[in-house]
Amino acid sequence: MHSPKLVLVAHGSRDPRFAATARRVRSAVAAAMPGIDVELSYLDLNDPAIGTVIARSGDCVVVPLLFAEGFHSKIDLPAIVVDNARPGQRVVQTPVIGSHSLTGALADRLAEAGLREDDGVLLCAVGSSDASADRHARRRSIELSTLLHRPVDVVFATKLGSRDNALRSSVRRLKAAGAERIVLSPYFLSAGLLTERVETALDRLCPDALVAGPLGAHPDVVDTVVELYADAIGGGTRDDEILSGGFRYS
Repeated sequence: MHSPKLVLVAHGSRDPRFAATARRVRSAVAAAMPGIDVELSYLDLNDPAIGTVIARSGDCVVVPLLFAEGFHSKIDLPAIVVDNARPGQRVVQTPVIGSHSLTGALADRLAEAGLREDDGVLLCAVGSSDASADRHARRRSIELSTLLHRPVDVVFATKLGSRDNALRSSVRRLKAAGAERIVLSPYFLSAGLLTERVETALDRLCPDALVAGPLGAHPDVVDTVVELYADAIGGGTRDDEILSGGFRYS
């Protein structure tokens, strides 16, 4: 029986670093899944668009390279699936990769950057109009704090506030908890315009701050994609159904 194509869907960015990182993720996933057709697509700003890939594919599993369930995974992507899938084509949208714990991967990136015992960690997430997505980032910060035995605060790249007040407050809390130095932990697939915005603002506040690398093609990211694909094809669907985020469209 022919295995469905695996379609990775990333957000997209005008920053060329993003597409380069996404391609590395695709290559790492393809290497981990010999015999499976793995294609990269984007929601916006880069090509190929996810709708185009679905329309030209057969049965496929769509894995969002996103870290929290928000507008893109709950509304945007399911609508694209419905609009572009053909009758009889099976398209399964999995949960986002952030549905699996990537706390260990975040810790690895911090260790690679040179995390010290007296550092406080500032977890940086995108920020969303969906409150559940922001709650997810806060839960991840608690997990990271427990794993590292040190204070971890959260800042959202799209919600730094007037004069970066949200960032200032996070830094103050970490300093009050005993942090001698601030280390930024990007809960992002890739460096880009948003992470750069936070890094620039943090540099003004704490010139000695350290910045860890984004998750990129970390082995835990690759393993998560493999597991999501395996779960999707193991679930079983009828030929006349499209499954997207747990909802069925006949």
